Amino acid sequence: MLEAEALVKSYGGRRVVDRLSLSARPGSVLGLLGPNGAGKTTTLRMLYGLIDPEEGVIRYDGKDFAVHRTELKRYIGVCTQEDTLDYDFTVRQNLVVYASYFRPRVEEPEKRADELIERFGLHEFRDHTPPQLSGGYKRRLLIARSVVQRPRVLFLDEPTTGLDPKARVALWELVASMRTDGLAIILTTHYMDEADRLSDDLLVLSRGRDVAHGRPGKVIGQLLGEHVLVVPADAKEREEILAWAANDLGKRPATVLGELRIPLATEQLSRFTDRFTGCKFQVRAPNLDDLFLQLSEPAGQEEVA
Repeated sequence: MLEAEALVKSYGGRRVVDRLSLSARPGSVLGLLGPNGAGKTTTLRMLYGLIDPEEGVIRYDGKDFAVHRTELKRYIGVCTQEDTLDYDFTVRQNLVVYASYFRPRVEEPEKRADELIERFGLHEFRDHTPPQLSGGYKRRLLIARSVVQRPRVLFLDEPTTGLDPKARVALWELVASMRTDGLAIILTTHYMDEADRLSDDLLVLSRGRDVAHGRPGKVIGQLLGEHVLVVPADAKEREEILAWAANDLGKRPATVLGELRIPLATEQLSRFTDRFTGCKFQVRAPNLDDLFLQLSEPAGQEEVA
């Protein structure tokens, strides 16, 4: 449904998106991950037409977006991080009025608004204005509005930021249900559990480049290896371990509340245990949080890029 090839975008003489390619299938969620400055937002803005790429091509359903933009805009739904609701309108009016902006027109916009109000659990708030809604229900309304024209591709840019756990799970259920409708969904998030639960595939960016893509488990293994070594904050060997990681592995461990977290392959773990025989440590499977921490480390970022 969506294909992008070799996209390039620069600001201030620096490439923030560097020959990036991606694709999204109907009925699937593509998770777009990376630390701040990785190029995620710029990539999204090119894909939904807010800015133009300097190089590369974007296709929707096989059609060149640069050539057929007016037609293909109808294929695209966008829910950004910003609250762009009209606070003078009710929930229902936000949907009906937004539907009126599309050409060709949305058929029976009032009926479509009522369908979305029921589906997104907004019925008891249909006559409320957005200031009367909680954060979770505002996000529901924003997502409902982004699909009012029945798009085929939906962009969700950090849809659950700032929500409490119950509201986040409720939105996860909505996203999962839209996937079963056949939508191709592109999701950005800083919540690694969200990316893991919702994404069929991941595309990991660092400095505007694709450093790994595929199923979540494959991506983790490709970038991190088989194990994560966790060394307590009070370990007396701490400085020696940092030096060993720099010299033997060529990387700087991530630090969380003083703990060292070091991704290792099995052979590297064996070398560690031989070298630090009296050290206390734990070993566990890697996860997306470990991946994010590694990408956020300047030294680690240089290595994976």
